[in-house]
Amino acid sequence: MSFKDKLSSFLFHPKKEELPEEALPEELERTAQEIPEAPAAAPDDPTRLEIPSDHPIRQLHELRQKESGALPYPHLCMDEDGVLPPELLEKEKNRLQSSLKSVCGTRWKAAKGRTRGKHSKKKAESEAAAEAPEEQLIMDARPWFHLSSDKIYAWMLIFPPVGAGAEVSRDMIYQALAAQNISFGLNTALLDRAAHDRDRYFNLYLVAIGKPAFDGRNGNIVDNFPREIQRVLEVNEFGQVDYTTLNLICNVEEGQEICHLIRPTEGEPGRTVTNQEVPAKSGKSVPLPKGRNTEISEDGDTLIASMPGHVEFAGSTFQVKPVLDIDGDVDFSTGKIKFVGDVNIKGDVLSGFTVKAMGNIYVGGVVEAGSTVEAGGDLTVVKGILGDGTTVIRAGRCIFAKYIENATIFVRGNLQTDCIVNGRIYCDGEVILRSGRGSIIGGRVWAAKRVNASAVGAKSEVKTSIALGGMPCATLEKDLVRKKLVSLAAELERLEAQLDSPAKASLMGKVRMKMSMSELRLKQLEEELDSAREDLKDQDGGRMECGVAYAGTEINMGDEFLRLRQETHQCVAKLLCGEIVLM
Repeated sequence: MSFKDKLSSFLFHPKKEELPEEALPEELERTAQEIPEAPAAAPDDPTRLEIPSDHPIRQLHELRQKESGALPYPHLCMDEDGVLPPELLEKEKNRLQSSLKSVCGTRWKAAKGRTRGKHSKKKAESEAAAEAPEEQLIMDARPWFHLSSDKIYAWMLIFPPVGAGAEVSRDMIYQALAAQNISFGLNTALLDRAAHDRDRYFNLYLVAIGKPAFDGRNGNIVDNFPREIQRVLEVNEFGQVDYTTLNLICNVEEGQEICHLIRPTEGEPGRTVTNQEVPAKSGKSVPLPKGRNTEISEDGDTLIASMPGHVEFAGSTFQVKPVLDIDGDVDFSTGKIKFVGDVNIKGDVLSGFTVKAMGNIYVGGVVEAGSTVEAGGDLTVVKGILGDGTTVIRAGRCIFAKYIENATIFVRGNLQTDCIVNGRIYCDGEVILRSGRGSIIGGRVWAAKRVNASAVGAKSEVKTSIALGGMPCATLEKDLVRKKLVSLAAELERLEAQLDSPAKASLMGKVRMKMSMSELRLKQLEEELDSAREDLKDQDGGRMECGVAYAGTEINMGDEFLRLRQETHQCVAKLLCGEIVLM
């Protein structure tokens, strides 16, 4: 070392004996050994408890380090093996953290309660007397347990001793378990190991798992027939629809199984870690959906048909309706048909004949001019409806027909066809023409929800009217009932002008009965329309979608009217802000 360096060291550096005690190399080395390394940053673990900097467990940890040297950081993982359901972890994590903070706070307060020895009463007698030495607080190690809210799981955390307190032992752990009445589902291997683990303190152990209760499965019904029939025909790649594939009549033989019951199972009770039984609920039974013309098997598990016919699910039950099969045409050989069930006609409905059924009607051929067909359910006409202006068709659900020409149609559900020519259509659902020609030419189509066609009108600008929104069938029926009431009132007035006679009294009674029934029906229709108006307030009143709309096409929506003056392609018409808009 040069003279200059020696002089600087002498003037400005402290002497070795003046170095502070904490700066001595050996002391620094010892201190470093006592302080454990901080845990490495790990990805978020939902099973690990968060320990804020002010948590009392940190103070207890530091106290243990001062008394016994280096100690690993607290390891508070609720589920090391990944056996707990995530919903339970989410529910119990906050409870465990709250309980742990409370018990750690209590133990830390007790650990701080060290008392000092009494000083001499007369300090003047011994001025050199120092304070009496601190009386060491003695706290044994303590196993602490936390139970889940359902008492199916139990965790253990062992607090280290304080001062000259006893270290944890196997007997100490089992005594603590007995004090908490924890006796079922114990992981004895883990408990025995925990008593001797090097890192046993401030480590969270899942030490007991009870037996969760399992509720029984509810009864179930397995159906052999559909509860809801698909009433939409698919258009193939050639733009065609095969109407013969739509068979809305599900035939069943007498004694055939309609559905069967899977009985409920008994619940399996569980047991808590405190050896208490956890009750379980048994599954709920469900009744077989028995309807008309069905019966239950002797074992009570099967619903079978008591007669041949058509299976239909209506309301909440399966029922079997009778089916009338007609191998040929409806003509003079059959006469007019009125049937309570379904009617399956393989041929045509000839001109002038009537077919009425409370169920579905299937016509394999044509409905000719001057015919009347009324179905309480669905109507399928494979080869179309060829009317003459007097043909009337009604359906309580949907209508499927190859084409419709010069006929009046009333349909409560949807109407699907390839072509409508000079028809008068009243539809409470959607009118769909996207197969075949997909054209509406002439006449009037009134649909409550939507008209979807390839073309509307014709190049010849034939008048074609499209009305949208409202309740077409109910509105028209209401008008017809009102006209009928006017006619009946006129008939009653005419009869009253006649001389009294038994025949007059009988006729007047019949007219009054018809008037009463018509008035009742009128009231029902008015209520139905009022209810429909409330339901349609939030709707846009229907829309028309077509590939092309020709000049001469008229569109009505409520009180709004629009007549197309020119051909419009890819047309969408709807009501916006009280005005019909083409998009």
